[in-house]
Amino acid sequence: MVIENIHISRVSRYLMLSGMGVLLLAGCAGNIEKTKESDITLPVTVMEPVEKDLSEIKKNGVLRMITSYSSGSYFLYRGIQVGFEYELLKKFTKENDLALEVIIPGPNESPYDLLNSGRGDIIAANYTITPERKQVVKFTRPYNIVDQQVVVSDDLGFKPESITDLKDIPISVRRNSSYFVRLQELKEEGFPVEINVIPEDMDTETVLFQVADGTYQATIADDNIYEAASKYMSGLVKGPLIAENDTIAWAIRKNAPDLEHQLNRFLYKHFRFDEDGVPKRSAFLNVLRRKYFESGNQIADYFSPGYQEGQVGTISPYDNMIKEVAMEFDLDWVMLTAIAAQESKFNPSSVSWAGAVGIMQVLPRFSEISSDSLYIPEVNIREGAKILSSHLEHYSYMDSTNQWSFALAAYNVGQGHLADARRLAIDHNKNPNEWKNVAEALLRLMQRKYYQNARYGFARGIETVRYVNEIMNRYNTYQTVLAYNESRQATGAGGVLGFQTLN
Repeated sequence: MVIENIHISRVSRYLMLSGMGVLLLAGCAGNIEKTKESDITLPVTVMEPVEKDLSEIKKNGVLRMITSYSSGSYFLYRGIQVGFEYELLKKFTKENDLALEVIIPGPNESPYDLLNSGRGDIIAANYTITPERKQVVKFTRPYNIVDQQVVVSDDLGFKPESITDLKDIPISVRRNSSYFVRLQELKEEGFPVEINVIPEDMDTETVLFQVADGTYQATIADDNIYEAASKYMSGLVKGPLIAENDTIAWAIRKNAPDLEHQLNRFLYKHFRFDEDGVPKRSAFLNVLRRKYFESGNQIADYFSPGYQEGQVGTISPYDNMIKEVAMEFDLDWVMLTAIAAQESKFNPSSVSWAGAVGIMQVLPRFSEISSDSLYIPEVNIREGAKILSSHLEHYSYMDSTNQWSFALAAYNVGQGHLADARRLAIDHNKNPNEWKNVAEALLRLMQRKYYQNARYGFARGIETVRYVNEIMNRYNTYQTVLAYNESRQATGAGGVLGFQTLN
């Protein structure tokens, strides 16, 4: 039972409308009216989306994910990129030979504008499908269903059983959240709802913290977010549901049918409704749900205030050590951290199939350091930095972006294969000092007609190109995390970790 005698089921509504949509599409295609900017209350200024579909995204090799920094979507755990949304979309990009770049909107940035301007390609942030949002974006098929849960402070001293029990108790939500939309609907239906509009830069977890400590009396959260948060917060009391079976989906530009089709094919493998409207999930999706929303001990540890205070570094457990080594070799410590994450996930005992060891995956045969010593984090990081520094010096005549791209490629595939690729670029009348040209040549070195004449033979170029892309993307994300962390410390901005949420 939801809100006394009201029962809401948007799953059946989704199934009915999707079927009706197919029948009506042909008749309505020529009568679709453009949405007027004055009709939209969301933070949107870019009304016409850029022309950028899947072919253009594949040409660039990178899918840009717009998301929030939160336990349910995306965050760094000991320097490693994790999160329910991140891992699900990462699987899609891997299957489609794409790198995944994370974009976290700034305090005054609209996710819709980032999407429609082409700075991002998909909003993946536990996004509820609402009529208001459908005015400015296209939604994929759903990949989750959630219930909207009232959550109150233990300070109230009682457990509300229905929405009427919350008369004269303000419910604190953001204006641009799906929760606000639902509360407005209830208010219009005559229920005694008092809405307290709070700043947009406060994520759902932050509001839950402030309900737990008594700052706010009540709020709304998706049930999966509440279940995850309740594992590391005390002082929260579960109230009634105000909406059942809200569909969660990814948002894309309205003019990207090929991307929509490919995403829907992927999501259909992992989540669909049977003829009775019962959701069926893949084993992979069930693992992600258990990891981030059901068991969540690791997640709870990370998001608890005690863990944050005890962190050795903002990004990884080795921040201080990496900073010292980076200073010694005049390197960018954030880039060095991004490389370490890519190479070993900061595991000092890591050994690759090729025999590379330690945090920076140094090959003992190319080092003067003893094999045993390379398992010592500081020694390994210093040796990796030394090798990287020599690669940077080798390409010192290039601009900084190309210099780093070539140095990273050399660190991954070796100078020999990279020299072959540069010669091949010249053969195709391309500038061998531009990374994009050499990246194309590395891919060609996987084909017999090219590698049979190369000095160093076959090179698995796709791995090197992806390696460079992923480190560059991770570097940009780390920079964003650091900037927001500094901003939070300086201004006391909202958000458990200083980030706004999008759901």
